[in-house]
Amino acid sequence: MVTNGSSSNRHLTVRRFVAASLATATIGFAAVGTADADSPRKGRVEVLELKVQNDQYEVLDLGKAGPSLGDLDVYSGTTVQGGRSVGRGGGSCQVVQLHGAEVTKQCLITMEVAGGSLTMQSLWTTGASAPLDMAVTGGTGAYASAHGIVRFWDIGTPDERARAEIQR
Repeated sequence: MVTNGSSSNRHLTVRRFVAASLATATIGFAAVGTADADSPRKGRVEVLELKVQNDQYEVLDLGKAGPSLGDLDVYSGTTVQGGRSVGRGGGSCQVVQLHGAEVTKQCLITMEVAGGSLTMQSLWTTGASAPLDMAVTGGTGAYASAHGIVRFWDIGTPDERARAEIQR
């Protein structure tokens, strides 16, 4: 069954995941712009401060009604740095564990950038108030050997932002 986030908790969770994905995409895009301009040396850490603008999302309620194993949040968006769009990306978060009202999802994000792409992943538990940290797990092109961390704040709000620390 496909829904558009009928419950407020489900809607907030989806928006948070969408925001996380977009933030991740933002980081990747900004990194490419920086990489092309600087031609960074191998081993250098690039720090990117980005804003995230959510674009599309859909909640796929695939099992029994309500949160259940396998349900998906699918999302996309753009990233902004210095007032201009620097990239796009998207991803999904799949429910992997339920403990009462606590829902844990495995989130995967891919961002396309001028010099290649970045991939990220993490577990995210609904209701968590701490920032979301996602591992940079690799990439293509200029980011083929990338690793690092992307931290997201204010997920799913107009103030969503991300800070990426990318090593190559």
